[in-house]
Amino acid sequence: KRELSAQDRIFVGQGGTPPPTEAPGGISGTGITYLQAAPVLAQVSAHRALDGEQVAPPPAPETWDAYAKKGQESNGVMAMMDLLVADLDKEMQESEVEEK
Repeated sequence: KRELSAQDRIFVGQGGTPPPTEAPGGISGTGITYLQAAPVLAQVSAHRALDGEQVAPPPAPETWDAYAKKGQESNGVMAMMDLLVADLDKEMQESEVEEK
């Protein structure tokens, strides 16, 4: 808890609010503050040759086989829709013939 100055105690005693506290600095409970030298994370280029030229990156890892278009597997739903349309056409023709 923070000690109030004589002026602040008088002000708080007369119904005022205490002055705001300082914002905490650093990491809580560790004793590390923002004023201490903190470790720095830096990105280092690991693909540099000794003479300063860039070295080509390693080849990409192997993945699945090359892309191949699916054949009959993806046409199943469309074929079923075509069959339904054809069946409806036949039924409509039969009902027209029966009406005449």
